[in-house]
Amino acid sequence: MALFDLPLDDLRAYRSRSAEPADFDAFWTATLQEARGHPLDARFEPVPTGLSTVDVYDVTFAGFGGHPVKGWLVLPAAAAAPLPLVVEFLGYGGGRGLPHTHLLWASAGFAHFVMDTRGQGSGWATGDTPDPVGSAPAYPGFLTRGVEDPESFYYRRVFTDAVRAIEAARSHPLTDAARTVALGTSQGGGITLAVAGLVPDLAAVAPDVPFLCDFPRAIRLTDRNPYREVGLYLNTHRASVERVTRTLAYFDGVHFAARGTAPALFSTALEDQTCPPSTVFAAFNSYAHDDKEIEVYDFNGHEGGGPFQEAARLRWLPQRLPASA
Repeated sequence: MALFDLPLDDLRAYRSRSAEPADFDAFWTATLQEARGHPLDARFEPVPTGLSTVDVYDVTFAGFGGHPVKGWLVLPAAAAAPLPLVVEFLGYGGGRGLPHTHLLWASAGFAHFVMDTRGQGSGWATGDTPDPVGSAPAYPGFLTRGVEDPESFYYRRVFTDAVRAIEAARSHPLTDAARTVALGTSQGGGITLAVAGLVPDLAAVAPDVPFLCDFPRAIRLTDRNPYREVGLYLNTHRASVERVTRTLAYFDGVHFAARGTAPALFSTALEDQTCPPSTVFAAFNSYAHDDKEIEVYDFNGHEGGGPFQEAARLRWLPQRLPASA
């Protein structure tokens, strides 16, 4: 696919027109306060995997509504002192899968927590976390579930789960809360931006080709799913444009980025029609912390930098971590 979005010089100056709700902070404060009314109840059960270089724990914690959410905690074998912690969020449609697919960060000396995404895990990796909350009629997928009201929107539950996942991972005695990093790709990158704006004491974040950014432009620019799900929903629900636009504004990565308090490493790809580069630059250009970088892959689509971006993360993240206690 040839370049289809703005030229790179224009991308570096681009600003989103997404209107931030006046009660954005109050909405999220109330949402997280409600979630914390339920005991976190983080449980770590050892899992036999046949792997000799890592120890793996099957994790369950209380997310939105007190609902049980699953995850993996992968540690370097026989770790004896608290380790820097990477909390990873997953791409659209996938679940936590099997633990032997999550070896990179433990191999680099990190504790690695992988959050399962509620209701997903049948598109490209299996998941084990149901979403017990129903919704009004929605277009197939996840992006329009409950989209007529921010209180019922699917990603209110997912973003809350993500904040609680960080709290659960930090509760394990072999993780160092002061050296916590959040990262993810695509949907996982969008969730990463949400926690960057909701968790004030992260050491660093690394959103790759993030989804869920600059909704007003994204849903009109690309005809690729998942963003196209919104257009197809509104194709049927013609009178709902204003309500849907209002709901999405509470979940726009641009507004979370404006509250980011940790160093950030972004990435984007100029041929990416799934998460167009202008929507990624919208979040990057709004990101509040001065220590921010963006890797640009000129001739790639939604795969972004792939292993090259993994290598960039491995170089960049350790430099942002405080010294161990």
